[in-house]
Amino acid sequence: MSNIEFKIISYLGRTPDFLDEVKLRDKGDGKIFIEEWNAKDKAKPTDSQLNALETEATKLLNNEKADSKRRKEYLPFEDQLEMIYKDQKNGTTTYKDHCDKVRSDNPKE
Repeated sequence: MSNIEFKIISYLGRTPDFLDEVKLRDKGDGKIFIEEWNAKDKAKPTDSQLNALETEATKLLNNEKADSKRRKEYLPFEDQLEMIYKDQKNGTTTYKDHCDKVRSDNPKE
């Protein structure tokens, strides 16, 4: 996702349907803009309203990157279930330790 998408998410307080509700466009100059606004819950934001959301949008973008890395580093569900089973059987904390490491290696803001 681009930064303007995260600004729009911050503005609306939710993720809109970027195919129907909010259509973005790039004319080839690298500047993405709102081509069509069909969201019913709020009026189309001005550029200054979107620019004011830069900090929040950056936070959302960074958290999305952390989530993406976490999804890659967590083991497959079968392995996680096996760790949980063994932890319960043996009184260990292997699963918790694994999750804590993935989270500490990929912190959110």
